[in-house]
Amino acid sequence: MADFNELLKRLKLKSTPKRLAILEVLDEEHVYLSPEDIWTRLKSRFRSIGLPTVYRNLEDLHSNSVISRIIHPDRKLYYYFCRNLKHHHHFICVSCRKVEDIDFCAEKQIERLVEHGIKGRVLSHIMQINGLCGTCLTKEVQLAN
Repeated sequence: MADFNELLKRLKLKSTPKRLAILEVLDEEHVYLSPEDIWTRLKSRFRSIGLPTVYRNLEDLHSNSVISRIIHPDRKLYYYFCRNLKHHHHFICVSCRKVEDIDFCAEKQIERLVEHGIKGRVLSHIMQINGLCGTCLTKEVQLAN
C-alpha cells in the first residue's frame, strides 16, 4: 500500500482509502476486472461504497495513466493495473482475462504512414491485441478433439 501512496502523491492525486483499495484489488489480480468485479470485492471492506464511486475512481486513475482501460469485444469496460512503466502494449486473453505485456510498438512506422499517406499527425495511440493465451488455446483445441 505504501508504494500506492507514493505513486498517487507523485501524480498529485488524493490518496483515499477507497482509491488505495481499488489499486490493491487490481494489483492482487493478474487479470483485468470490471468495475462490478471490483465493487463486489470492496463491499465487505467499505459499507458505504457505491458502484458510481468505483467508476469515478477508476476513471480518475485511468485518466492519470495509473491503470489501463481494456477494450473488450463484449463492449464492457475493464481495468488492469500494470507495473510496467516503459511504453508497451498488451495482449488480452478474452477467455481467462490474463493480460501480457508486449514490448513492441510500431508507433514510428504508423506516424510515417499517417504523415505521408493522409497528411495527418498522430497525437496518441492505443494498441491492444485480443486473443487466446497459450493455456486457453490448448484447452480449446483439446475440447475440439
